Amino acid sequence: MELPEFAPGLTARVELTVTDADTAQALGSGDVPVLGTPRVLSLAETATVAATARQMPGGVTTVGTRAEVEHLAPTPVGRRITALATLAKVDGRKLGFEVVVRDGEEIVAEVRVERVLLDRQRFIAKAQGA
Repeated sequence: MELPEFAPGLTARVELTVTDADTAQALGSGDVPVLGTPRVLSLAETATVAATARQMPGGVTTVGTRAEVEHLAPTPVGRRITALATLAKVDGRKLGFEVVVRDGEEIVAEVRVERVLLDRQRFIAKAQGA
């Protein structure tokens, strides 16, 4: 398997309009009707996947192996947020991303995500016990 080469500075941006399904109440991570931390992490990971997607050859994928979330501000239902992922570090197969989630100019969260490049089929076979 030939792994692609990624350079720090690669970016991708994704957006989300917060719905009732995205709230801490709905996700079971709290009892308030604002954007839940699990959804923040999911959005951040979506942005990291998007950052590498354009250069990812067939048969290769990335999986998340580590994440650190600082959820800094509440976001109510109906607000549109953006997550900007930037590839900050490449260490062999490990890709380290910094993600900033914003509601307009306000920083909602800062997330660090580590992803690892691997052979997609081999990973799936291992997961299925083959």
